[in-house]
Amino acid sequence: MRNTLGENITLTLFGESHGAAIGAVLDGMPCGIEVSEGEIAAALARRRPSGSGETARVEPDNFRILSGVFNGFTTGEPICIVIENTNTRSGDYEANRLLARPSHADYVAHMVHRGYEDWRGGGHFSGRLTAPIVALGAICTKALDKVGIKIGTHILSCGGVQDAPFCGADTARLDSQIEAVAGKHFPVIDEVEQQMAEAVEAARRNQDSIGGIIQTAITHLPVGVGQPWFGSLEGMLANAMLSIGGIKGIEFGLGFGFAAATGRSCNDAFYNDGESIKTRTNNNGGINGGYSNGMPVVFNCAVKPTPSIAAEQQTVNIATGENATLCITGRHDPAIIRRICPVVNAVTAIVICDALKTSFSDSIFEKK
Repeated sequence: MRNTLGENITLTLFGESHGAAIGAVLDGMPCGIEVSEGEIAAALARRRPSGSGETARVEPDNFRILSGVFNGFTTGEPICIVIENTNTRSGDYEANRLLARPSHADYVAHMVHRGYEDWRGGGHFSGRLTAPIVALGAICTKALDKVGIKIGTHILSCGGVQDAPFCGADTARLDSQIEAVAGKHFPVIDEVEQQMAEAVEAARRNQDSIGGIIQTAITHLPVGVGQPWFGSLEGMLANAMLSIGGIKGIEFGLGFGFAAATGRSCNDAFYNDGESIKTRTNNNGGINGGYSNGMPVVFNCAVKPTPSIAAEQQTVNIATGENATLCITGRHDPAIIRRICPVVNAVTAIVICDALKTSFSDSIFEKK
């Protein structure tokens, strides 16, 4: 199994949903990066469920930094964060543990691990493991803040309700949008939170779930972050995003819209504004030839409906091979789209820190 993300700044995950604890190790971060435990706690709070539209499993996410931080700054050594699991109800899974939940990892985990997998709450495959990612992502976000790079994610659409898109070619306006959604529990630009929340609640009442699209933007990246071909910035981000459970698609800039466009209509024309070279549009999402081009990096991710639903579903008993029906009990989200936004922010921050170090070395983080 590969539990490590990154090349020169790496994140390694460990733990299971109902085990004693979950955690991660961030290796390769340079020394001298300020670590704010308050900002880590705030990031975890944004990931935490709340309200009737989300799972009733609410963990306090009390974290411990075991290494790599001293007197409030990174030391340059591996940073290990551990978060204890305290609100588990493994009995919710006992009765149906041999019935593969549709669209979950149960069946493949059983086949690959020959029945030795920890099936409680999805084990190592659970979204619970995004908590330490968010915690360490907060440290990477602080490193990016130091050099002026901003990251933001909002819900672009959910339940047929559309939010305003990020302004991908106007960095100043985009910075304002990022700042606005960063302070919101439900990250949207327009006043559409209530409509989206109602769509989620309607799905819950119908014993169902819904997905949606989230949009992420990165501003103030220098030109030349990434590599050509198999080390492209798009490839690094896509690999990381598609490693998050629940994300099933990604597009950069105009994305699939390129298929119906012409070169004349979608090429990003260059111009010099007197200070730097920019593009008048940003259909390529800030990336050319695998490298950042100085414009904002903008991408959308498709989030699938939560597979754990209360309605009866068809499945198979993985021990006997017999067809069966399944009614999932326990505590589950009818939509994870709000909670996945801070996860995507964290993963993006980790990838960008890794890409910056790969392209420019630790010296890039020494800028004031």
